[in-house]
Amino acid sequence: LVALDPDKGTLKWHFQFTPHDTHDWDANETPMLLNLKWKGRDRKIVAQANRNGFFYLLDRTNGEFLFAKAFARQTWAKEIDAKGRPVLMPNTEPSEQGTRLCPGLAGAANWMAPSFNPDTGLFYFAVREQCDVYYGTPPAFQKGKPYWGSMTRAVSDEKEWGLLKAMDPLTGETKWDFRYFRAPWAGTLSTAGGLVFSGDEDGYFMAFDAKSGKNLFRLYTGTAIKTAPITYMINGRQFVSIPSGAALLTFALPAAVE
Repeated sequence: LVALDPDKGTLKWHFQFTPHDTHDWDANETPMLLNLKWKGRDRKIVAQANRNGFFYLLDRTNGEFLFAKAFARQTWAKEIDAKGRPVLMPNTEPSEQGTRLCPGLAGAANWMAPSFNPDTGLFYFAVREQCDVYYGTPPAFQKGKPYWGSMTRAVSDEKEWGLLKAMDPLTGETKWDFRYFRAPWAGTLSTAGGLVFSGDEDGYFMAFDAKSGKNLFRLYTGTAIKTAPITYMINGRQFVSIPSGAALLTFALPAAVE
């Protein structure tokens, strides 16, 4: 994660989540800027649920590490120390015989957009529960399975699954979650009306109560959802749109009858 001066292009600070990364855990979830009270002090914070399975808070003015906590199954680090460096488990590197590790190549989080509701104080994001076997040499081709060539990965036969998670970003505590049958690729949308919208790999577009996690709305769209919804206003009426496959679906409450 880097912070750049937008006028000069110079580096202000940087933070490396996974030093000597041999598992392709790029920090590619959208960072979120939050103004929160941290340990009794108002702080300008950048938050990210990282692909490596840990959720991080940094001071966005100077890159100071504040906090990290695991949000998904991970078997590579005992903890993140006070300086933000991982304390590694033994035998986590790719090997000739294969090293099973969680999360897998796609990560515990990925590009899926998170969201934050200042009224609930909760951070909403998609979680992937998936592990892989990492090899130090290119894996052998297996008919019927994805082949990653020189990538140090073999696709696991373990079943993948996932969650929509609502988390307190100041503690890492899960307030509620909703389990998906398959590991998700859809982002989230939070609204001032107390709703969280998202979708799953089975093609369902859903709305949840932001406080309780109750599933309030569920519609089958026909194909997997792999992006985040958006909301907008036209002539005082609110709409929510979500792409699904080659279709764009748009929803709104019925217009008021005059």
